[in-house]
Amino acid sequence: MSGDEPEGMFSAKGSPDDPEFVEEALPEVDSSDVSVQDDERKSMRDVVMQRTGMDFGIFGEAMTWKAFAISVVLFSFIAYTGLTVFGLSASLLSTGGEAEQATDFVIPTLNRTDIEGPVVNETGWFRLSEHRGEIVIIDFMAHDCSNCHTVQAHLEEEMDGWSNRDSTYNLTIIAVGSWYSEDLAYLNTSGGTYHVPYYATGMGSTTAAITNASTDERADVRDEYNAFAIPIVYVLDHEGYIVATRSTGIGDWGDFDAAVIAALDGEAEELRLGLRDIGTDWKGIFFLGMMLSVLVYFSPCAFPVLPGFISYYLSLGAREEELIAAGKLKGKMPSAVVIGLLSGIGMWTFFLIIGGIAAAMGEAFARSGIITYIALGVAILLLVLGFFMLTGGTAHLTGFVQRFVDRYSTTEADETFTPRRNMYLYGIGYAAASIDCTAAAVIPFVIYLSTLGGDSVSVGLGALMLGLLILMVFVTSMVSLGSQVMIDFLRRSTGMIKMVGSWMMMFAGIGLTIFLTNPELVASAL
Repeated sequence: MSGDEPEGMFSAKGSPDDPEFVEEALPEVDSSDVSVQDDERKSMRDVVMQRTGMDFGIFGEAMTWKAFAISVVLFSFIAYTGLTVFGLSASLLSTGGEAEQATDFVIPTLNRTDIEGPVVNETGWFRLSEHRGEIVIIDFMAHDCSNCHTVQAHLEEEMDGWSNRDSTYNLTIIAVGSWYSEDLAYLNTSGGTYHVPYYATGMGSTTAAITNASTDERADVRDEYNAFAIPIVYVLDHEGYIVATRSTGIGDWGDFDAAVIAALDGEAEELRLGLRDIGTDWKGIFFLGMMLSVLVYFSPCAFPVLPGFISYYLSLGAREEELIAAGKLKGKMPSAVVIGLLSGIGMWTFFLIIGGIAAAMGEAFARSGIITYIALGVAILLLVLGFFMLTGGTAHLTGFVQRFVDRYSTTEADETFTPRRNMYLYGIGYAAASIDCTAAAVIPFVIYLSTLGGDSVSVGLGALMLGLLILMVFVTSMVSLGSQVMIDFLRRSTGMIKMVGSWMMMFAGIGLTIFLTNPELVASAL
């Protein structure tokens, strides 16, 4: 270093390579300070683990990643199958009933000269009845409904081909804004994954539907078309009858597109459907409820402990005479079938309460147009709770229910032993435990049913509860047959089952988030 150079960090002892320089340049660190900091970090970690039960060390265990691999396979299968089942359910929900002409409606539009101009009156309003003699596709949508964008993309991709066909009838497509918190100006503003539709677009309202032309009686257009849960799109033939409907942008559009072409060619009369039956046919709703009952019953939050508990209760039958002689038991111990029935009825009680709450809130949520945001919140909650469970934490979302069950349950050590009441209460507790894993499925399901109106909630909940009762009686009967091998297997597998369930909760949260925010990606993968 030359003498001209200013003194600085390196000039005091000539060179960083000089041992003396290193000794003076680096401040001394008291090893006791490092030890104290490490102790503080450990102490904070220990507090978190003690209060939540979380243990991040599980990511270093082989079983965690084995569960991860199993979860990837299971989730991929269930996700694909689920979309297929949803398509089948949508088909079931869209059939039956006597065909009727679709309700007339009139709505204000964006009134763009080249797009709405040819299909609206001089004031820019669209009236459905003025297009009798044409094929009309009605797209119930919203600016912030991400799944609606997938439907829109498909219609825009196909509309030129449909319009340019040498067909018997002309085609008109009209988008109806169905979230009334939005307005025409917002629908006319592109942003994010949304762009203003390339086909006619208007805004629905609570007075848009004309239910009686002679008296000008009006109603909400969403009520008349069961369009609270969007997206939903209808194809009307030249006489105004619905010949096809679709309630998702995901999956195969073959049947829908074929119906459009048949209508354009005047060959869709056999495809006509009853409007009021669409979305409320009991067969599809019942099917969905039964499928959901399987998910709820085998919840990893509750199922692993069920066979052992039932086995314990059945084993008390051997002490029946002893308990009766001691005055603790009145009558005989319940049979396996009775235990299953009582536990199932307990589960019914819990889900009836949950269903009542969700049903009361559902229509309000649907009318406000915030169901998508609620679903996104549920997706994030799934991800967080899944991680929490994987690391050993317990959500205890319904811990107050378990405290209620514990308070009113009895044991053979009490003065009076009440096995029937206990099994009923156990059913309530079992349902409450399973809700940690299945609330994200059960509550949106009931909210969705509530938007359909009619007997949808009672039919859907009835199917859910019937499925739970059948499963509870079946498993209880199997355990009573002395299947100790199954009980031992479940006990040994409890840890793995919980890990797989936790990973799948996180996958579900991630998948649902992608589905809600980028449905085009999901559609392209199928």
